[in-house]
Amino acid sequence: MTSAFQLSNPEGLYDPSGNAYSHVAEVKLGTRLLFIAGQGGEDSSGALSADFSEQARQALANVQTALASRRAGMGDVFKLTLLIVDHSEEKLRQWVAVAGQVWEGRMAPTCTLIPVPRLALDGMQIEIEAVAVGP
Repeated sequence: MTSAFQLSNPEGLYDPSGNAYSHVAEVKLGTRLLFIAGQGGEDSSGALSADFSEQARQALANVQTALASRRAGMGDVFKLTLLIVDHSEEKLRQWVAVAGQVWEGRMAPTCTLIPVPRLALDGMQIEIEAVAVGP
C-alpha cells in the first residue's frame, strides 16, 4: 500500500472486505491524483467477451494499463466506481472473485457499485472508474 493514502474500516460498520471494498480512504494533502475514465471490458481491438467475469477482468486490466501510463499501479487506487448492467448477487460474487485476484491479501479500495440498465456499447456489462495517487 502506498503511503499517500490509508484505507480503513471503522468499528460500527460491517466488514466489507468480503465484497471487495473498504469504507474509508484518507488521502494525504499534496498528493498527485490520477482520475481514470470509466474502462469497459473491451480488449485493445474493441472486442467484448459475452462473459461478465471476463469483461470484469479485462476492465481491470484496462484500468491497470491507464495507471501504468502515469507510472502507477493497482496498489495506488483508493476509489472505484463500478457500473454494472443488470446487476445481481451472482455478478457481485463474480466481481469479488476477479477483484480478489488484483488486490490479493491487501485492502481493496473504497467502492460504489451502481446498477445501470445499459452502458455505452452494445454488450458492455461493466465499466470501472478509478481514482489513484500518482508517484
